[in-house]
Amino acid sequence: MGYIILIVVLAVLILAVGGTMLLRPRGTRGVRRGRAGGDLGSGTGTGTIERPGTDTDTAGTGTAQAPPVPRPADVTAPPAPPVVEKPPPSAGRMMRLRARLARSQTGFGAALLGLLSRDRLDDDTWDEMEEVLITADVGVTPARQIVSDLRTKVKVEGTRTSEEVRAMLRAELLAQVETEASRALRTQRHEGRPAVVLVVGVNGTGKTTTVGKLARSLVGDGDTVVLGAADTFRAAAVDQLQTWGDRVGAQTVRSDKEGADPASVAFEAVSHGIEGEADVVLIDTAGRLHTKTGLMDELGKVKRVIEKRTSVDEVLLVLDATTGQNGLRQARVFAEVVDVSGIVLTKLDGTAKGGIVIAVQRELGVPVKLVGLGEGPDDLAPFDAETFVDAILGD
Repeated sequence: MGYIILIVVLAVLILAVGGTMLLRPRGTRGVRRGRAGGDLGSGTGTGTIERPGTDTDTAGTGTAQAPPVPRPADVTAPPAPPVVEKPPPSAGRMMRLRARLARSQTGFGAALLGLLSRDRLDDDTWDEMEEVLITADVGVTPARQIVSDLRTKVKVEGTRTSEEVRAMLRAELLAQVETEASRALRTQRHEGRPAVVLVVGVNGTGKTTTVGKLARSLVGDGDTVVLGAADTFRAAAVDQLQTWGDRVGAQTVRSDKEGADPASVAFEAVSHGIEGEADVVLIDTAGRLHTKTGLMDELGKVKRVIEKRTSVDEVLLVLDATTGQNGLRQARVFAEVVDVSGIVLTKLDGTAKGGIVIAVQRELGVPVKLVGLGEGPDDLAPFDAETFVDAILGD
């Protein structure tokens, strides 16, 4: 009896196992192999397994699933390129700004004209005229020479109508402002290389702004310009110069390291200008305190390092016209270090006295080549002696 029960149980088990195998979906074994690298439901082991939301694991001859499409929040728009401006040419700028210059200088000219027009010119009148000239920052020696020349002309010519007085004073002022040295900026390519302009000056004179405005003027004349940010001690100055360059499409060579070697930056800017066949390379230097010998020596080093690659065609000294005689002391020291070839007078439209033009040229024997006549980006103009004198006299 026991054997019969055992046989029945075994038969039931066999039937149960066999039924399960018959009911199992075809390809289940293939799925198991597929998880190890086979094709889903094929059982061949040569396909891919795809899992929604993940990268596809590949094997054999199958193809990879395309990457998921990024959500809108993941997409970053590229920065908009800077707007490049087209500056006006430099020609005629001094004439266009003449009215602004006249408004700030007519007090000086009007006082002189009033004194010369008096019925009686005695010693007190001439002394008063000399005082007006000195107050206008002409300087003691030039003031005495102007008064002496005018006294001689009055004695020789005798009569003095208003037209004659104005013509007399105009001729004398022109004689003092004019110079034999050329006021032209040497910014033309030569010997297959760009012109190099080194811009120097103390803090607060508007030196970096002058470099930016000069770049605009040159670009307006059709030149290609490279800017060298060698004022590495002030990150703000480097960024400011970069902004000026971006506005007109001029490339700025700079160091991202604050306090980097200025001479190295200047050398790289010149090298870039040569290799890129630029027309002009403008080098902005740190605002040197002329009382710090070490800093002045470093400025001399910048010039020497540049000259290992090419010549320096212009050294422009930027002076604040409102500083008067203090500006002359600064000019003397800079001239001894880097052979200044031209003066840029900024803020000439403010409280500056026009006589500083005469004084600085007489002191250094160097011409004023550029003047700043406002805060606008195009308010830097080539200096013209006749326009300047006429503005002083209110013509």
